Amino acid sequence: MRETIGFIGAGNMGKAMIEGICQNHVFNTVWVCDHHQENLDVLHEKYGVETSLDEKKVAKNSDVLVLSVKPKHYPKVIEKIKDSVKSDVIIVDIAAGVTILDVKTYFGKDIKVIKAMPNTPALVLSAMSAISFDDLVTEEDKVCVQSIFNSFGKCEVVEETMMDAVTSVSGSSPAYVFMFIEAMADAAVAQGLPRTQAYTFAAQAVLGSAKMVLETGMHPGTLKDMVCSPGGTTIDAVCELERMGFRASVESAMRVCGEKSKKMTEGK
Repeated sequence: MRETIGFIGAGNMGKAMIEGICQNHVFNTVWVCDHHQENLDVLHEKYGVETSLDEKKVAKNSDVLVLSVKPKHYPKVIEKIKDSVKSDVIIVDIAAGVTILDVKTYFGKDIKVIKAMPNTPALVLSAMSAISFDDLVTEEDKVCVQSIFNSFGKCEVVEETMMDAVTSVSGSSPAYVFMFIEAMADAAVAQGLPRTQAYTFAAQAVLGSAKMVLETGMHPGTLKDMVCSPGGTTIDAVCELERMGFRASVESAMRVCGEKSKKMTEGK
């Protein structure tokens, strides 16, 4: 059983992961390295984690090591720690555009690597994460890694080749949803609803609708039809969205997002 997890980097995503892991007691010990002592002090005070400014110390003590730094820093960070990690360590790569093979190449050896893509709702412990395993990872390792990502949301296992599609459907999609909420709220304000209430109505409607999809298991189209009474207000609104190209614009946005993600991965 792996008892210790380490983080190199304590930015927003790292902090969100640490919160979920600590709240759910996934590991006995959590180590965190960051270049800013104030960040480490806050995390130690709030969660009781072990902290250090030294990447090598954290790497040496970790059974699972999350590299929560920007993609451009991966080669430099791995160069520092590659001789300090445990022989059976699991490296968790959460950087966009950095593949499992990239990480193995930076380490210069065949090492257990997990490719993961959480999204920003991790900040409220509601992330949707995709994870991919390399061939060295055991079934026990897989259970361990899934428990990490389920501690701050939900996760699904996918082939690494699907990560570009995942970028468009969950990695980048919070931005689309925020735009949708903002647009609905603006329209409500135009009809006289106070701004604060407009955001609450719009955001809660999106949250509730998403829960219906996840918890009922019903097809989104069926759920949509349940709201659309014959000759009613909703079907008129739905027809107007279709007339204005709502569905096509979403599909187009996701296509260009996936294509850009693929270019970024291939263009390193």
